[in-house]
Amino acid sequence: MTRRLILLRHGQTTYNATGRMQGQLDTELSEEGRRQARRAAEFFVRMKDSPELRISRILASDLTRARTTAEIIAAQLGLPVATDARLRETYLGEWQSRRTADVDVEQPGARAIWRHDATWAPPGGESRVEVGRRACPVIEELMESYEEWDGSAVLVVAHGGTISALTSRLLGWPVEHYPLLSGLRNTSWSQLAARPVFDPQNPNAPVSFREARAATGVMPEAQWYLDAWNAGVI
Repeated sequence: MTRRLILLRHGQTTYNATGRMQGQLDTELSEEGRRQARRAAEFFVRMKDSPELRISRILASDLTRARTTAEIIAAQLGLPVATDARLRETYLGEWQSRRTADVDVEQPGARAIWRHDATWAPPGGESRVEVGRRACPVIEELMESYEEWDGSAVLVVAHGGTISALTSRLLGWPVEHYPLLSGLRNTSWSQLAARPVFDPQNPNAPVSFREARAATGVMPEAQWYLDAWNAGVI
C-alpha cells in the first residue's frame, strides 16, 4: 500500500514580498501568508476523504514561518504539529537578509550559478546537496517509526530550497538533475508516493510496508515516485 508525502512550502513572509533572502532567519508570515495558509487548510479539509490527500500526521520546520503555516492547517484538521530543526531552510551565510537585487549587483552571476549547480553554496552557507543530506533522515526515520502511514499522507511544512533538495534526494536523482525543479510558490507543494521496491525474484512479495515488515522483520527499501510539483490551491 502506498505512503504519500506532501512537502508544502510556508506562506508568504514580508521578506518574500520584498525580494529579501531569509535562509535560516526566523521571519514571520505576512497577512497574505496567513491567508494562503488558511486557504491551504480549507483545501486539505475538503480532501479528508481522499485516499491520496488524507493527512494523518504533520511535521514542520521549527522556523516560525513554517511552524505557523503548519499550525493553521493542523487546527482545521484536528492534528498536532511536530517540529524538526533538520527541516530548516538552506543556511545562506553572507546572503541572509540581503536583497537579491543587491547580491546580483555585487556578485554578478553568483545566484545563477547557485540555481544551476546543487553543489555550490553561497559564501559561508550550505549547498542544496548538503540540505538534502540533513533533511532526508527525517523522512527515513518516519518511514521506520510510523506504521500507520500506509494508505494516508504525511504533511511536511518546510521551505522552498529544503523541499527541492529533499524531493531530489528521495527520488535518487543524480546531483546534476537537482536544478530541474522550478522554484516552489508559497503554500504550493511537492507530492510523492512511496512503495516497497519491486523484487523481480519475488513478485508475490507484500506490497504494503506494514505487511512486508511483518513478514520479514525488516522495513523494505522504498521506491519514491513524484506525483506532483508546485501543486497548490488556485
